Amino acid sequence: MQSWKIVSGREGAEEEVIGIGGELMAKGIVEERLENLQVAKVEAEKPEHHRHPYAFNVSGPRNVSSPNWRQIISSSWKDGNYRRTVIACFIQAVYLLELDRQENRTEETSLAPNWWKPFKYKVTQTLVDERDGSIFGAVFEWDRSAALSDFILMRPSGAPRAVLALRGTLLKSPTIRRDIEDDLRFLAWESLKGSVRFSTALEALKMAVDRYGSCNVCIAGHSLGAGFALQVGKTLAKQGVFVETHLFNPPSVSLAMSLRTIGEKAGFVWRRFKSMLPSSADAQTNCEVMPASGTKMCGKWVPHLYVNNSDYICCYYNEPQGTSDLRAKAVTASNKENANPSHDPVAAKLFVLSKGKQKFLEAHGLEQWWSDDLELQLTLHNSKLISSQLKSLYTNQPAPAPLGKVQ
Repeated sequence: MQSWKIVSGREGAEEEVIGIGGELMAKGIVEERLENLQVAKVEAEKPEHHRHPYAFNVSGPRNVSSPNWRQIISSSWKDGNYRRTVIACFIQAVYLLELDRQENRTEETSLAPNWWKPFKYKVTQTLVDERDGSIFGAVFEWDRSAALSDFILMRPSGAPRAVLALRGTLLKSPTIRRDIEDDLRFLAWESLKGSVRFSTALEALKMAVDRYGSCNVCIAGHSLGAGFALQVGKTLAKQGVFVETHLFNPPSVSLAMSLRTIGEKAGFVWRRFKSMLPSSADAQTNCEVMPASGTKMCGKWVPHLYVNNSDYICCYYNEPQGTSDLRAKAVTASNKENANPSHDPVAAKLFVLSKGKQKFLEAHGLEQWWSDDLELQLTLHNSKLISSQLKSLYTNQPAPAPLGKVQ
């Protein structure tokens, strides 16, 4: 509060004005505190699900609004940042669909719907793991009725008709066992094809493609879900069907390769660990149809990978082509699914987030991908791991016979 010094006038006038200024300052402080108390009271009176840490209004993106006429004309979906943000929100919705199920939330108190409704989408299918009844994925489709209720007469240009989103590991007792089982399956065999989640996700994606066409469908996943999305998208790509794919913090095959090189004691643990999982034959169950020998594939499948340098689960995707270390040699020697050599160029878009040293949970979290201060670098070098993952797409092979029942 500003005060003025009076040069002339009765004695003590200066002190009187300063006193008035202090009074006004105190009044302003009181009013501010009363306002804060009122805000706190309003927040406290909100339903619990509106104050939950995972509520959309609490932890969701701040600068993303519902579609309007301006967005339809200019189409925010053509903006890579907007597209990445919305798709990441759909994956978060899948996590919350499972949490809502576990916590027996009702339609009125559920957290998940607010993560898709602002974007005028709806859930048309949930993917359930038959082993424990958990929800691990969902199909989101453009909700024409919800759009019309807001006088939106058409779908924004570039917005997909359907998005298949797959969650990662959820460290909650009802589902942790099956999630970890698939995590270990990937580490042991560099493949998730032995899981029922793979076949369920593949079937759901095929149905969406049959209904809307491959150009109108996306698949996306986070962590373990990104591993499934990568292999499901790759399976369709081998059939010549290219679906837009977004992979957040995808697991690195190189982690398994590294574990195989760390000594005799670790080797013993590794063998015990693998003996607890299905045989390699089961793990490599083939659910894909390879292009016939001599068939040329038109176009390329270009997945989008989002990795954080501080996340040791996915950071090896950022290793450039030509790195000569034990891990690189192990990839070449042990990656059964991609063992066929190819000199054809492979394609992927690798977006790297680097904020310096971060804690693992922060670096591996999904929330970072819709944060306001996100700065991504699209890497231009060739990634050794991406090349290893995708090179078999452009190598003609005869279709192998099925090896076993999906578990």
